[in-house]
Amino acid sequence: MPYLFRQVGIFALAMSMVFSSASLAAKRTLVKVDGSSTVYPITEAVAEEFQSEASEVRITVGISGTGGGFKKFGRGEIDITDASRPIKPSEIKLCKQNDI
Repeated sequence: MPYLFRQVGIFALAMSMVFSSASLAAKRTLVKVDGSSTVYPITEAVAEEFQSEASEVRITVGISGTGGGFKKFGRGEIDITDASRPIKPSEIKLCKQNDI
């Protein structure tokens, strides 16, 4: 599967998880995404498209790098992390420590 389509599919899956119920979607107005600079352009484009369909939702997309994104995600500071590599055991441990 081409990289772009895989990333768009992953983002769509993540967004569907963030908005998994009608009541959550009604309450959620901000979704924070951060991470890989190489994935950023794809995420930014998909976020803009998503917002065109759900104008009540604001999506911020940051670029702190894959490691920085995993750290923010593991601390519960963001909803979705972009990554250009698999998650490391130490990053999984941080998520578990914070019930993520």
